[in-house]
Amino acid sequence: MEMDSARLIVQVQPNARRNEVIGFENGVLRIKVTAPPIKGKANKRLIEFLSEVLGVSKSRIEIEKGLTSKRKAIFVQGMTQSQVSECLGNL
Repeated sequence: MEMDSARLIVQVQPNARRNEVIGFENGVLRIKVTAPPIKGKANKRLIEFLSEVLGVSKSRIEIEKGLTSKRKAIFVQGMTQSQVSECLGNL
């Protein structure tokens, strides 16, 4: 049996004062992270933050596309699309 999974399109704003989920805008999840976009630091912080918000381990979150872009395709293992939406909707 295949494990549940979900995909998100995320727009990241690095160098923010704090890590926070702004919300959905045109189907894109907007997130601020404190890390700078240097040497993958913002990507690492994004995965850590999403792990905290969604309650899954960091190893279950993967950036599929957009490693060097502000817009990223994120893959989350172990949660359905509706579970992810519910977690993010509660913020």
